[in-house]
Amino acid sequence: MIKKAEFSDYKASADFILEKIGDSPDIAMILGSGLGDYADLDENRIVIPYRDIPHFPVSTVSYQKGELVFCKRGEKKLIIMNGRFHYYEGWEMWQTAYPIPVFKLLGCKKTIITNAAGGISEKYKPGDIVCVNDHIKLSPDSPLRGANIPEFGVRFFDMQHVYDKDMADIAKAKAVSLGFELKDGVYGYMTGPQYETPSEIRMLKMLGATVVGMSTVAEIIAAAHCGLPVLCLSCVTNMAAGITGAQITEEEVLETGRTVKARFVSLLDEIVKSI
Repeated sequence: MIKKAEFSDYKASADFILEKIGDSPDIAMILGSGLGDYADLDENRIVIPYRDIPHFPVSTVSYQKGELVFCKRGEKKLIIMNGRFHYYEGWEMWQTAYPIPVFKLLGCKKTIITNAAGGISEKYKPGDIVCVNDHIKLSPDSPLRGANIPEFGVRFFDMQHVYDKDMADIAKAKAVSLGFELKDGVYGYMTGPQYETPSEIRMLKMLGATVVGMSTVAEIIAAAHCGLPVLCLSCVTNMAAGITGAQITEEEVLETGRTVKARFVSLLDEIVKSI
């Protein structure tokens, strides 16, 4: 097992980033598969490759850029992760959540986390956007396993309010103003990289999950530890295994992300202006 990062490592990452961007961001954002174009909209953005940041992991997913983007959307200053870290890439669970404490040190007050997910609920269809209000994690590991870092939070912490209701209400209202509905949902976390079996999906459905994916939950746990409220949005890119019987492919996931890009970008812009 790789030695867990210490407070000094997170601070070194944050200090490096602050030196590059010169200002403290208001909102941290993590972009999921197929949704990375939001980070490219500001011509005056500052881009920092992950590989340049001390102690920062480096994304190995081929279609994710692996860079931090500092930009402005209206009056709000954003720090955006274009590419995230997954347990299936070989990272330890704490490494997949490494950026969250860094965002805390940067001075971020709110976090928006997005992902591509498989739809478990038959009320969903590909292209729907789901506002996640809870999650189910069956994996035994946790990003907080090991020595606690008290500068970020207490050893034992509450998980009931990390999915921020006020931000969720704003997101739902903004979606309606744009002409569509945000569905509510529960995210079921599976480690991947293989897609789930039909039996695994039936299990998750029985437990109450409505979408399934291979990311996000470690980041949410770290955010709860750091006291960062989160808005989590899942783009349903495909129906999960056994729901329709159709084969699940990476190409379908990315194509659906591209299809909903304009709607997703408009929604994120409206949310950012209002939170």
